[in-house]
Amino acid sequence: MILLSHPTANQNVRQTALAFAEANLLKEFWTCINWKQDGLLDRLAVFSPRVQSELRRRSFPKELAPFIRTHPAREWIRLAADKLGWRRLTQDEHAPFSVDAIYTEMDGRVAERVKSGLTIKAIYAYDSGALSTFRMAGQRGVTCIYEHPTIYWRLVQQLQREEAELHPDWAPTLGALADSEEKLARKDEELARADLVVTASTFARDSVARAPGLKAPIRVIPYGTIPGSLNPSRVPVHGKLRVLFVGMLSQAKGLGYLLEAVGRFDREIELTLIGRRISPTVPAPSVLEKYRWIPSLPHAEILQEMARNDVLVLPSLHEGFGLVLTEAMSQGLVVITTPHTAGPDLITDGINGLLVPIRSSEAIEEALAHLLRNRDHLAAMQEEARRRVHACSWENYRSRLAQLAREVMDRAVQP
Repeated sequence: MILLSHPTANQNVRQTALAFAEANLLKEFWTCINWKQDGLLDRLAVFSPRVQSELRRRSFPKELAPFIRTHPAREWIRLAADKLGWRRLTQDEHAPFSVDAIYTEMDGRVAERVKSGLTIKAIYAYDSGALSTFRMAGQRGVTCIYEHPTIYWRLVQQLQREEAELHPDWAPTLGALADSEEKLARKDEELARADLVVTASTFARDSVARAPGLKAPIRVIPYGTIPGSLNPSRVPVHGKLRVLFVGMLSQAKGLGYLLEAVGRFDREIELTLIGRRISPTVPAPSVLEKYRWIPSLPHAEILQEMARNDVLVLPSLHEGFGLVLTEAMSQGLVVITTPHTAGPDLITDGINGLLVPIRSSEAIEEALAHLLRNRDHLAAMQEEARRRVHACSWENYRSRLAQLAREVMDRAVQP
């Protein structure tokens, strides 16, 4: 009874698809690429290990096979162009193989599918990829459920404009500055056409509530994680404080403030950065050389890296949730993050993590210094962090989302 649509299908989208499939509510799941892990091309290993790892991220659980519909051509070209460095084909939002173009084309394809007379009661779609679909759904009396995984886009632009004025050297890493008014207006119309909006955090909900034209109720369903062991064989905390950052190397993630804070310590902190560069010049190569930098890792290896660290720092200016927060807590890390994430929903400050203001390297430095000097408190918070997210499983997320979908279905069939 539900058609689900998302071009690239990240972790939370996969869990949404599984939630609807398990509840016998999924009619079709539209995405771009469905890579067959252990299929012929995968077994032949015709790609480099790095490319093969990337492709395997586009594979899906076998339970979803009957529902998946793909529209892959343009996305294959986009991926190839990125690997070959043909940035003119992908970088600008109006470029023929940009992410925006992929989302728009998929949206149009799904709208045609709805127009064809498919028997469904609801569309479940995501920002930037729902406008044509929602317009067609409105004509056919189909309920529009809109997942909003980020915070409200106009607040994103506001925060990034402020940041660019404060730190112009980091401006090349602030991608929302390039979003056109045309793009923002399309997203505003998507939101206005929604019958129900789903967000993953209180901060995201409160930001979306500011949107003009919003008529739909907003429900918060936090994302899940893979719980770690409650009794891990963790290496005792000693020596250097092992600090981890996971995310794109962007000032939207507050990276500059973390680097500034860590730079004030004299060989007392071991910093690992996992994430791709956005700009070839920021952070400067000379800065990255000071630390352990890993551009990309498969998800399982990221969890392994988390397990060998003590603290995760994510001082973001804006996050709709921040999956790395719950993942790190599940592996027993103390999380230092800002109120502009799911942090306030997950963290009791000083008990299972630490909250710091946005744009404050001083607050990050103070938090790290406290953990460095108070190892007993660090160990206690690590244990509490693991306990806090032990119930935040993907199974619970799927259960809550399926219950919400059933409520929507019940309303849809009432006269």
